[in-house]
Amino acid sequence: MKNRSADAAAPDLADESTVRTSIVVAVPIDKAFEVFSSEMTSWWPRTHHIGTAPMVAAIIEPRVGGRWYELGDDGSECLWGIVLDWEPPHHLALSWHLDGDFRYDPDAARSSRVDVSFHALADGSTRVELEHSGLEAHGATWKRLRGSISSGWPTLLESFSDRVAGDRG
Repeated sequence: MKNRSADAAAPDLADESTVRTSIVVAVPIDKAFEVFSSEMTSWWPRTHHIGTAPMVAAIIEPRVGGRWYELGDDGSECLWGIVLDWEPPHHLALSWHLDGDFRYDPDAARSSRVDVSFHALADGSTRVELEHSGLEAHGATWKRLRGSISSGWPTLLESFSDRVAGDRG
């Protein structure tokens, strides 16, 4: 069973520059966190990459200060962000250094934040809540970025849900 919701943008800038979505996956919290963070390659679409080489892996290094990056088939690495918070199996936060044109920007002051929270439910399933905030930090491209990720994150969570559902069968 999976449920998904996305919040509409509210009038003030903080709400307008935040995208929220959630999904319920029918696996325990530990498994949901593990697949999301340690097995991202198994559900992240290979088409969602910024490098020139085809992507073979999406990697989150499991510690505060770790890198969030893609690995190309030629061995190249393209940084997407940094791990800001690491609290298995309940929460992880990542900086997002990709602008509205999905180009990497190394300036932390021009990055946004992706918080992913995992909540165990009474039936053994897990609610995964994703909040991508601070989009205005990306400057002139932030509204374009919001437009892309407003539909992108829910689609990615569906891919994640399909992946964890495959572990049940």
